Amino acid sequence: MQRLHQFVFVASLLALSWLVMMAVHELGHVVGATWTRGNVERVVLHPLAISRTDVSPNPKPAIVVWAGPILGCIVPVIVWLLIPRRAKMAHTVAMFFAGFCLLANGAYIAVGSFDHVGDCGEMLRTGSPFWTLLAFGITTMPLGLCLWHRAGSVKQFIADPTLIPARTAYAMLFVLLVVVAGEIAFSPS
Repeated sequence: MQRLHQFVFVASLLALSWLVMMAVHELGHVVGATWTRGNVERVVLHPLAISRTDVSPNPKPAIVVWAGPILGCIVPVIVWLLIPRRAKMAHTVAMFFAGFCLLANGAYIAVGSFDHVGDCGEMLRTGSPFWTLLAFGITTMPLGLCLWHRAGSVKQFIADPTLIPARTAYAMLFVLLVVVAGEIAFSPS
């Protein structure tokens, strides 16, 4: 039964990390648009879609587009740093999530720079040099991996399923279900 709890926890954590990472990334675009007096027309957050933020007019598109991955990395790190170490499970989960966001945003920008995918195409069109996209990824991806390494040994985690109490596993699943329901309910059609 402990293996089942461990599986539920890991699957829920990964899915939740993906969905919340996209939400924080889009929040960065919204903050960038608001700060530059752009008009946010729509934010798409749906569990079965790639997120996006539509801004029009967008007086400072370079700021808006960079605000997504920058705040998408900084906000989770700040949240992790604010969680006390004595709250061990919450601290470790927040550390994992911060690492996930650093890795995901960094990989998206660095790898996407070659194909001009999504935000990367906008970054290049608005004058960001190619090397800045690569530098962003080369900086953030190792930091994300470093946080994952600090979170603990995967080998030890897999070997000892008792590390995840049933209550923690199903709490993570509950949070995932709430986020999925919220995204479905509030996503524009």
